[in-house]
Amino acid sequence: MNLPTTFFGWIGFIWEKYSPLFWKGTLNTLILAIAGTLIGFLLGLLVAIVRTIPLSKKDHLAKKVLIRIANALISIYIEVFRGTPMIVQAMVIYWGYAFLNDGATLPLIPAGLFIVSINTGAYMAEIVRGGIISVDRGQLEGAYSVGMTHAQAMAKVVIPQVLQNILPSISNEFVINIKDTSVLNVIGVTELYYMAGVIKRINLQTFQVYTVICILYFILTFTVTRLLRLAEKKLAGSDNYTICGSGSDSQAEIHIREAQ
Repeated sequence: MNLPTTFFGWIGFIWEKYSPLFWKGTLNTLILAIAGTLIGFLLGLLVAIVRTIPLSKKDHLAKKVLIRIANALISIYIEVFRGTPMIVQAMVIYWGYAFLNDGATLPLIPAGLFIVSINTGAYMAEIVRGGIISVDRGQLEGAYSVGMTHAQAMAKVVIPQVLQNILPSISNEFVINIKDTSVLNVIGVTELYYMAGVIKRINLQTFQVYTVICILYFILTFTVTRLLRLAEKKLAGSDNYTICGSGSDSQAEIHIREAQ
């Protein structure tokens, strides 16, 4: 078999011969990024809601102690996972589990998903908390005044506004996760970067192989970014709207148009 002699010849050869491996790595990368971001968001949402539970002098002592302990544990979780690299977290969690279980290791994809999720959850907790704080305090107080619990006020008043406000940050975290899944190769997760290492060891064309995955990562992040921006615009709604009725004429219509 005649091997290529040029850079672009090698790029075409590598893609044609090893595309199934690239596709498998790309699929696993997307699964880990999508599922990890969703689970991390739900974890961060729960953590943020717990951190914003109000305490008053009338609350039972047991509630105060429980909330303070929960907040202390949450603070430790956030500081540890935001303050250490995900590549180190992967090694500690994966091999720590093996150490505690006589050498038995976790399945690779579930292990990778767990690592991405808890890492993302720490960042999402602060993103969601910032979104909650940005909502006018009077809205929460109004919800409490009509008899809503903290959970009800969050679900019906605050969170719907928070989601729209933090969507760009969630989108950014998703794009980061697409790239950061590459660190999971240290425990053998067969994502895109790991597959590049396998292919490189077969043909020894390091530069060409990593050029291919560089292009694949760019296509993934560029496409996802554009799709998420489109979703943000759809959720934001139109800048053109009509106000029906006024104090003096119930049939009046005021048309508000976006400035050109």
